[in-house]
Amino acid sequence: MQEIIKVGMADLKVVKSPNVLTTLGLGSCIGIALYDRHTKIAGLAHIMLPDSAQIKNNMNKAKFADTGIELLIEQMIVLGCSKSRLTAKIAGGSQMFNFGNSNNDIMKIGYRNAVATKEILSKYNIPIVSEDTGGNYGRTIELYSDTGTLVVKTIGHGIKEI
Repeated sequence: MQEIIKVGMADLKVVKSPNVLTTLGLGSCIGIALYDRHTKIAGLAHIMLPDSAQIKNNMNKAKFADTGIELLIEQMIVLGCSKSRLTAKIAGGSQMFNFGNSNNDIMKIGYRNAVATKEILSKYNIPIVSEDTGGNYGRTIELYSDTGTLVVKTIGHGIKEI
């Protein structure tokens, strides 16, 4: 029987088929979906910030791209997946607020989250097979562990599978 498991903000979860992982309210945050199609093991992280080294209160590893991806991979391996078979899909990374003509990258959290996520996945040799990032709108995503399909739901921009 299929169970829908919610992943909160600064949280991550790992499941086997046929379960579904979902996270709500991705604005500047990034949803990182990892999948091993051979074992049908899926993992989803809802990261808030790009780099744990830049924050003093960094005990929650799931909050950051650098430590969250590492932890997600570790938990998926424990469940039985192979790191060499992992593929990634990412969504989120929006610029939810307009800060005028500011060229200050510190205010572009969504962009920085997307860049950090791509760099870290590349470091682990995990290919990003699809993404839905950027823009100025929020997203809710659902990761189906039986197929690896990531459904992205938005208000005003519809629903799509990536």
